[in-house]
Amino acid sequence: MAPIKGKATVMTGVIRAISPVDGKIFVERSVATESHIDQTLTYASKAQSKWRRVPLQERAAICRKAISQLLATKELHAREITMQMGRPISQSGREIEGFTERTGYMIDIAQEALGDSFVREGRSAFMRREPLGVILSIAAWNYPYLIPAGSCVPGIMAGNAVVLKHSAQTPLVSERLVEAFAAAGLPDGVFQYLHMDHASTERTIKDPRVGFVAFTGSVEGGRATHAAAAQRFINVGLELGGKDPAYVRPDADILPTIEKLVDGVYYNAGQSCCSIERIYVHRDVFDDFVEGFVDLARKYRLGNPMDPETNLGPMVRTAAADFVRGQISRAIREGAISLIDENLFAASKKGTPYLAPQILVEVDHSMEIMKEETFGPVVGIMKVDSDSDAVGLMNDSAYGLTASIWTRDEQAALSIGDQIETGTLMMNGCDKLDPALAWSGVKDTGCGCTLSRMGYDQLTRPKSFNLSA
Repeated sequence: MAPIKGKATVMTGVIRAISPVDGKIFVERSVATESHIDQTLTYASKAQSKWRRVPLQERAAICRKAISQLLATKELHAREITMQMGRPISQSGREIEGFTERTGYMIDIAQEALGDSFVREGRSAFMRREPLGVILSIAAWNYPYLIPAGSCVPGIMAGNAVVLKHSAQTPLVSERLVEAFAAAGLPDGVFQYLHMDHASTERTIKDPRVGFVAFTGSVEGGRATHAAAAQRFINVGLELGGKDPAYVRPDADILPTIEKLVDGVYYNAGQSCCSIERIYVHRDVFDDFVEGFVDLARKYRLGNPMDPETNLGPMVRTAAADFVRGQISRAIREGAISLIDENLFAASKKGTPYLAPQILVEVDHSMEIMKEETFGPVVGIMKVDSDSDAVGLMNDSAYGLTASIWTRDEQAALSIGDQIETGTLMMNGCDKLDPALAWSGVKDTGCGCTLSRMGYDQLTRPKSFNLSA
């Protein structure tokens, strides 16, 4: 994510989250002082030394209870998500359901993932996963519950203490998560939050009490996080930008392909690192695909996200919408053709975060819109002649989070997928993940892995036992 899209108003000593719904301050919080940060880390370290000794089944029971509490109060959290970052209320509750699914899966597999691994008969030589200590989780605003799901709950399950620093745009999420776990009986200090500015976050990353940093945000933020940790021998997990591509082959089932890709482009106003930002369509089906895509996009309802009929809300702030407007304008000046008349969407107005969905054709890779992350409700659709053309264009990117192939031919999807530089390859699906699979990326998308059994690896360290030496 580009830095401009991930910041709330930050003033000395205070953060103010301005709601994109009405432009008013929705929540205001004081920035943690150095003394408060020091106390939090000390408390976390002491709590973790005891928590790591708690049996895994007891950890799981507490985590499940906290997750059930969050699900039971889904309507409250959905409203707060919408007011803090603008997603339609009709969609916000699904995030809590997704949080439940992902964290529930990670709890289910914890025993297997964290259990001892024996390498010889007689149980005399084995490896054990040990917690890292205190995990600092730095979460972005665009999926405020799903993003920390990958580090906070598995981190706690693995015997770590967790300190969550959420985006200044969505500070209530960290508070709600910590409240739920406290109510579920999690010992004090194991899960805490801090509202911090950039300078105090950097100092905290450098603190010797922090054993691992999980960061989700911009490439610039990822570089700053990596640099802050570079003088210490700790790992960082970075999920950064995306410019995720889709390729529609001539044998694709066009109607469901259009429906899923339209949703993949415009869901959450395109504010997802795995949203579809560029589509390559074989020339044999290009015209039919574009016609159907435009027809469906024009049916979107842009407006107040608190209205249950709205399915496209505002972007997180006016500056973010202006950034996208700028990308669109530059592409049009360079020869792109827009297929959506913004006047069809009365709520779409300059000087506001409300932005109509847009489709651009006659695009190419000389244009910023096809190369740099957009993070908004717009897509470039480009005609290609072959699978090899599509592969070359899909790989022509600084990013690599997900990519999708739309085809009836599974072997073709596998063959093409092997050639694509990406963390996840999907066939006939997009903008989603399976918690049983590793969530990772390549190139400027970052490093590390969340979810799946492998997600526990970066939250623990291996320790070998040789009892027959």
